Amino acid sequence: MSLDPARVLDLDPLLDDPDTRIVVCCGSGGVGKTTTAAALGLRAAERGRKVVVLTIDPARRLAQSMGIDSLDNVPRRVKGIDDSAGGELHAMMLDMKRTFDEIVEAHADGERAAVILNNPFYQSLSAGFAGTQEYMAMEKLGQLRARDEWDLIIVDTPPSRSALDFLDAPKRLGSFLDGRLIRLLTAPAKLGGRAGMKFLNVGMSMMTGTLGKLLGGQLLKDVQTFVAAMDTTFGGFRTRADATYKLLQAPGTAFLVVAAPERDALREAAYFVERLAAEDMPFAGLVLNRVHGSGAAHLSAERALAAAENLDAEAAEDLESTAVENLDDARIVDQEGGKAGLRNSPDTYGSSESPASETSAPDGSEGPAGSDGSDEGSPAATDSTDATDRTDTPPHGHRTVEQLTAGLLRLHAERMQLLSREQRTRDRFAALHPEVAVAEVAALPGDVHDLAGLRDIGDRLAANRPELPETDA
Repeated sequence: MSLDPARVLDLDPLLDDPDTRIVVCCGSGGVGKTTTAAALGLRAAERGRKVVVLTIDPARRLAQSMGIDSLDNVPRRVKGIDDSAGGELHAMMLDMKRTFDEIVEAHADGERAAVILNNPFYQSLSAGFAGTQEYMAMEKLGQLRARDEWDLIIVDTPPSRSALDFLDAPKRLGSFLDGRLIRLLTAPAKLGGRAGMKFLNVGMSMMTGTLGKLLGGQLLKDVQTFVAAMDTTFGGFRTRADATYKLLQAPGTAFLVVAAPERDALREAAYFVERLAAEDMPFAGLVLNRVHGSGAAHLSAERALAAAENLDAEAAEDLESTAVENLDDARIVDQEGGKAGLRNSPDTYGSSESPASETSAPDGSEGPAGSDGSDEGSPAATDSTDATDRTDTPPHGHRTVEQLTAGLLRLHAERMQLLSREQRTRDRFAALHPEVAVAEVAALPGDVHDLAGLRDIGDRLAANRPELPETDA
């Protein structure tokens, strides 16, 4: 089912527009955000833009697909792209601690910076404090934009709903660093001397004593030392966070929500769409990855299953008829002395001797056995070979044409049922958000692991071609 033309997301005009300076790809985990971000970056670069792709995902997929050994906090030039239009492509992965260190080094003199960087509380904060990664992503985005070295920045966000935490994290971390608790903790250090002691005697000693028991005396001291050293940069944290937040709301920014045509993924996508609208963020549309299709969509699942059952029934009748004919053939069944024994009798299973070697010759004598368990050229050997050639029963592990066709029909029925589920899920999303423009990308047979694969994804995104392309033999 094709999309309503009014709801088709046209990505090339977005990438080509010089006023588009930031594209943010967000969505739940495992839906292809990193691949989408890299494919868009490559396409924009090959169309003449100077692009940097910033990933917050620690996985190495982006580096591998771009032919880079590893990514770090410094943009790396991607080689092998078509730069005939004058574009460039760079890629980098956020190093949360290194970005925090850079902020300290940029806003404190050498001595004060050394105190902060060596402070145990700072080391814990910069390595994994809640919200630090998202805050540093905002800082890095602000740094890249301020350098004005690239005319397009594409951001690949963390998975799940935390992908939008970078909208909240700067406020949370800024509130923590500027908060009343931190100010109270640093009050004694700021007052100093007798004034500090007097303040503590008024009641501060009770609070710090309680916190010392909860946090540990050394940790409390580390926090106080850290905050005292960072005091001159507190205002900068909140100021830069607010500036970057406004940058995300500016007309030059575009948010793309990436999802798969699955219930949970589109439910998350609906959350992203609503949240972005609530934050007044410029939302461009939805990229729907891994959409399945079929070249025989006119054949419904019901008809395919019915045809498969008919073929199975015909195959069963043919096998039964063949079995009866084979049993009636005297050359398949030996009938001597009132006994009927199949040459392939299960009684000899596991025996080192061939069943044919135990079968008496017509004159009652046993002939010498060949290497295959029968006398070459003897009537018994010839008859056995002829019988095998004439049977219509498929060898072990093989299937008749009817059985193969029935299996293919069942696979087609499963595919059509999958297509039906995906379409119902997409229809529900469209009913909730009819205003959202959508670009679809086909489910590919394998992972994208190089520039050629990224280029193919970019072509599909721009052309809205969910179907697989025709390839030369």
